[in-house]
This record gives sequence, structure tokens and C-alpha cells, in this order.
Amino acid sequence: MTSPRPAPMSLAAPPPAPTPPSAVTVAPTGPVDEPPVVIGDDTTGRSRAASRWRRLRWPLTVFGAVALFVLFLAVVRPPTSAEPNAPDNPEPGGAMAVAEVLKDQGVRITHVTSVADAVAAAGPDSTLLVTPNPSFFADDQISALNRTGADLVVIDPDYSMVAGVSRDLLDITYGVTPEPVEPQCDDPAAQAAGTVTLAPGLYDASGAGDPVRPVLCWPDGNGAYAYARLDFPDRSVTVVSDPSVLRNGTILDEGSSALALWMLGQNEDLVWLVPNPMDVTTGGDEPTPADRGQVNAVMPPGSAPVALVVVLAAVLLAFWRVRRLGPLVVEDLPVLVRSAEATRGRARLYRAARARGHAAAGLRASSADRVATRLGLARSSDANTVVDAVVAATNRPSQQVADLLYGPPPADDAALAELVRRLDILESEVHRP
Repeated sequence: MTSPRPAPMSLAAPPPAPTPPSAVTVAPTGPVDEPPVVIGDDTTGRSRAASRWRRLRWPLTVFGAVALFVLFLAVVRPPTSAEPNAPDNPEPGGAMAVAEVLKDQGVRITHVTSVADAVAAAGPDSTLLVTPNPSFFADDQISALNRTGADLVVIDPDYSMVAGVSRDLLDITYGVTPEPVEPQCDDPAAQAAGTVTLAPGLYDASGAGDPVRPVLCWPDGNGAYAYARLDFPDRSVTVVSDPSVLRNGTILDEGSSALALWMLGQNEDLVWLVPNPMDVTTGGDEPTPADRGQVNAVMPPGSAPVALVVVLAAVLLAFWRVRRLGPLVVEDLPVLVRSAEATRGRARLYRAARARGHAAAGLRASSADRVATRLGLARSSDANTVVDAVVAATNRPSQQVADLLYGPPPADDAALAELVRRLDILESEVHRP
């Protein structure tokens, strides 16, 4: 009998050993910070945003500063002007006092600064006040003012203005120093003012055959007058040679206020022209020769604040660019330059600039570095240590070695060449002990 064959043994792998509790890894339950997303150029979104902010922060700062400056000017801009003789100027040189009284009496005041606006606003039933012009009026502008048909009141005019508005019936002159005098005429405005102190500067240029004769008031006794009025068939023209009749600082002197109110209150509409020195307009539809000749030679009105802001922005931009100029960045040369060529090029530059001191210093430093390395000295060794080591190796006098390695600069090219030769001999004598 055969005995039963034993059952084959199982070759299955044994079960894994149980993992100790301390080695079990537990997944975190809280939020996990995701790694930054790296873009193709090895940057992240955060780094690109930071780089973009570094590039834009100064332009944004400049823009913000300019915006704040403009806002500051807009906020602090006074509601009144500072122009002399202006109806909204409360300073002593302004004329706000007369303008406010006229408004209280029902006179409608239109403040303009150009001849074109004055021509558009004035008419036959209005009064046109022309205050002193810092520059002058062109002949076309004077003709445009005459064509309005309004009653003209001209203060402190120049020669061309007097001749233009009076049709050559008046002229200007130099009068005597003013003092309080009577008007000595029958003009209603002058009679209402009475005794005033006005600087005379007008004289009668009319003849006996002229249909209109001027009424002249406040003479100085030498043929000069301070006030003149001409009554033409279509309008009246009043000329005053002294601007103090309007100004706040002198309006209360004697009868100046009465004279100003009589002159300017004749009609319900008053066009108050404070000329802009750069104004070349005439109010016509077609440009005049004066417009064509002068419009390109001056800046347009209101350009001064714009120019100021532009200059400020340019200064801030220049300051920003200067601040960005940092230290020099060392970069690899785009082409390979042989050391001999670089040495020759630097030598030519030294020779062209006659920089013998720089050349000698470079040669001495290189020699000292080579002999110190040959003698086993550290790169941080001072001059005395290097000199003592070279003296011990060459048996040369210490003063001679010091003069060679650390002496004064050569006086000329021959001395520089001699220094090179002596340094070469010194290096050949130095041997590592």
C-alpha cells in the first residue's frame, strides 16, 4: 500500500506585518496651501505682479501727485480774481466796490477779457467800459470797439486808443502833478463829482470847424485835462486819464465814487472789458491781418496753468528717472575679446588721457599681487608685510622695494616705461622660499 501523498505546501506570501500606530500617516483635515503656479518663464503670478508694481509705482506716484496738485488748485482757487480794475477783484487795485454799487442800482454787468467778447456783448443801448490795457490795442480792435454803437468809457488809454475813439479830437499829453481841483466844466458827471484829485493827461486837438467839440474837465492850468466827453450823434465817448477813479483803494477819495457811478450807470447794461495782454481778437467773422500775424506769436489764454503743470510733471519725471539709475550691472561681453587686445585698448585710453598715475597704480598692484602670491602671503596682507617679504627674498633695500611697489606716480612716459622695466626685474628676483 502506498501511503497518501502529503498535501503541497502553500507558497503564498505571508500577510504584511501590522503597522505600528506611531507610523500611521494621518491626512490633514485643514486647508492645504497649494504650491504657486509656475509659468513658462520661471515666474509666478505673485512675482509678476510684484515686478509690474515696481515698474509702475513711480509713474503712478507722479500722476497722483499731479492730480492732487490740480485738485488743490481747484479747491483753493479764490472765487474772486486778482486782475487790476476787474469788477470781481476786492483788492485795492480792483474795482469790485463800484461794480457792487452799480449792481445794487440795477445795472447788469458783463465781465469780458477779449475784444471779441466785448463786441458780442455790447450794443447801442449799453455802456462799454474799457479799462487800461497792459500792452496795447491794435487798430482793428479799436475799430471793432467803435462799431458796437455802445457808449464808450475809456480809462487811462494810450495814444492810439485816444485817437481812435475820439476821431482825432483828443490827444494825450503830460500834465502837472495832480491836486484837488474843481471840474470847471458843465458836464453833469463832473458837476456831481465836484472837487477830485485826478492826474491830467488829455488835451483838446479839435478845431473850430469840427462838428463835435469835447467837454474838458479838471484842468491843470497848462492845457492838460483829466476828463473829456464827446457826444456824437450815435453815441457818447468819455475818456478819463487817471485809473484811480475806479479802484477800490481810491474810490472813496473826494468825489471819485460819484464820477464813476455817473459814467458807468448811464444804461442798464454795462460791458466791463479787462483786456487780456495776449488777446488779438476783433470780433469779426474773418481773421484780420493782426490776427494772422500775431496768433502764432503768443500763447492762447489759459495756457499758463497748463504749462506750469507740464513743467512740474517733467521735473517729477526727471527725478523719477534719476532715482532709478542704480549701480552698474556687470554683464558678459557679447563677443570674445582677447586679453591682449583689452590691455592694449586700456593702455591707449590711459595714454590719450595722460593718466600715468592710474597706469602706474595698476601695474604696481598687479606686481605686488603676483609677488605676494609667489611668497605665500595672504591677499589681505598690508604694504609693510609685502615689502618685508620681498626684501627678505631679494636682499634689496626696503626703501627701494617700497618705492617700486608703492611709490609716487611717474612724471612722464619715460619714467613710466622705466617703472615697468624695474618691476619686471623685481618679479624675476622673487622666488618662493
